[in-house]
Amino acid sequence: MVKVQEILIENEKDTREFGHQLASHLEPGSVVALFGDLGSGKTTLTKYIGEGLGVEEIITSPTFTVIQEYRNGRIPLYHFDVYRLNGPQDLLDLGYEDYFYGQGVTVIEWADKIQSLLPPGTIYIYLNYGELDHQRRYLVEGLEGVDLCGF
Repeated sequence: MVKVQEILIENEKDTREFGHQLASHLEPGSVVALFGDLGSGKTTLTKYIGEGLGVEEIITSPTFTVIQEYRNGRIPLYHFDVYRLNGPQDLLDLGYEDYFYGQGVTVIEWADKIQSLLPPGTIYIYLNYGELDHQRRYLVEGLEGVDLCGF
């Protein structure tokens, strides 16, 4: 059975702490797949994962370039935004394997568009709106043996 952790995020400070804690468990070849509606916080979470990896550059959504590479952290960060892709074939054409199976951490926004290409061991994070406007509820699966609930 897959363990799913449910995490309530109250504010950006929580997002930052969660992103840093998650980053501390990532290693080269880690893939983090983000699922969530527009405005649910995918890019903000990616920014704090990157910060936790030591990335000093400003992380923005790579919507028009699909892939942004940040190489100045303790591990390179490959940030994908596949929103504009039509499906998995478009990613195949971009040579995604070099990233997914490379020496960095890959974070993918809108991962539902390419879910069939996600490798075993992918960490899935579903970002949902909470009961209150400012809250987010993260459902995290694929981090066996790691408790992020107290982040």
